[in-house]
Amino acid sequence: MFSRSRCLTRTFGRSISAFRQGNNVLARRAASGISSSQCVNFRNSLKCEARPSIFQIRYFKTTAIHRNEVVTVNTPAFAESVTEGDVRWEKAVGDTVTEDEVVCEIETDKTSVQVPSPAAGVIEELLVPDGGKVEGGTPLFKLRKGAAAAAKVTPAPAAEAPAAAAPPPPPPAPATAGPIPTTMPPVPPVPTQPIASKPVSAIKPTAAPAATPTDTGVKGARSEHRVKMNRMRLRIAQRLKEAQNTCAMLTTFNEVDMSNITEMRKAYKDAFLKKHGIKLGFMSAFVKAAAYALIDQPAVNAVIDDTTKEIVYRDYVDISVAVATPKGLVVPVVRGVEGMNFADIEKTINELGEKARKNELAVEDMDGGTFTISNGGVFGSMFGTPIINPPQSAILGMHGIFDRPVAVGGKVEIRPMMYVALTYDHRLIDGREAVTFLRKIKSVVEDPRVLLLDM
Repeated sequence: MFSRSRCLTRTFGRSISAFRQGNNVLARRAASGISSSQCVNFRNSLKCEARPSIFQIRYFKTTAIHRNEVVTVNTPAFAESVTEGDVRWEKAVGDTVTEDEVVCEIETDKTSVQVPSPAAGVIEELLVPDGGKVEGGTPLFKLRKGAAAAAKVTPAPAAEAPAAAAPPPPPPAPATAGPIPTTMPPVPPVPTQPIASKPVSAIKPTAAPAATPTDTGVKGARSEHRVKMNRMRLRIAQRLKEAQNTCAMLTTFNEVDMSNITEMRKAYKDAFLKKHGIKLGFMSAFVKAAAYALIDQPAVNAVIDDTTKEIVYRDYVDISVAVATPKGLVVPVVRGVEGMNFADIEKTINELGEKARKNELAVEDMDGGTFTISNGGVFGSMFGTPIINPPQSAILGMHGIFDRPVAVGGKVEIRPMMYVALTYDHRLIDGREAVTFLRKIKSVVEDPRVLLLDM
């Protein structure tokens, strides 16, 4: 009897130990550990034997616990130069989102930061109102992971037996015909006095009665509506006004004959596209020419530090290229232009332009820059004076290419011409440096062989 109870105690102890060691397990058998397939034999020797399998264990993951977990999504960290932003919601409470789907955008002074959903689920609560200000780490919204979408309200099904249609109205009864007259109608009497006649000239025409205007209910719309300025537009306005108040801006002009660069582009655009996988445009020629001129005239590449009252000369060339977006003008930076060729410049500009159009520009893409180029010619601009992009000291404005008569070798010829404008800070850059700089750009664009000869 002792041997039997000891065997059962040992079996029960093993089952309890195995149950405790397994995390998140499910025992198929009873807690006692004795299964129906287990056989305990007691022979004359009172020897206890058991099958090797005491009970069966099936492991499973505890995903059911986290399936409807509600998580709070916080504002991502901003760059060092950005402290806060405004929230623009793309989703509402109850909307179903997938993983990495954009829930909202945070508009900062320089760019827009997209906030994706960390997992698939349903928006439980919006913690910040639309247009509210947030800082890095501020809770934005609550997301219920894996929750099913809210059931959409469906119209009630129509009754099985449709209501009987109302019978059509009976056709109108035909008008009863009167009796057929048997006598002729009476003839009107002939007047005895002659009818007084008037000459046609004596008859005055009478004006037709004015038609009363019918009120159609449609009137000319003279309404107006107000839209809050986004942070990027506010920052652009602030910086431009600061540039006007700080810099002593002066603009000098010149014109560029685009004949040679146009012929070069036509001759090599197919081979350029085949080798580099990108089209050859005019922007790369002006960016490279600007880098060449900035090295030749370092004062244009410098800036005044108003805090220390010092002039900062840069030994590198980072050119900001203005790109128009629906939310405002952004200026991504092409860095190290002095060491680039035409293909490198075109690829970099294309990549930055795509990021700007997709609203994927980071603050780091727009930080810095020693010089800016603005191409208003893509919109058909013929002439204009650009505004300096602080803390820079100069900006080059490109314009449209138009055929104009010019004097070439004592003869009048029609050439594709472009006006270029250089706005500079006269506190730092004198007229000589500015004019020399612009003429250097003119000579390089009109004859790119100047770059090869280093002239």
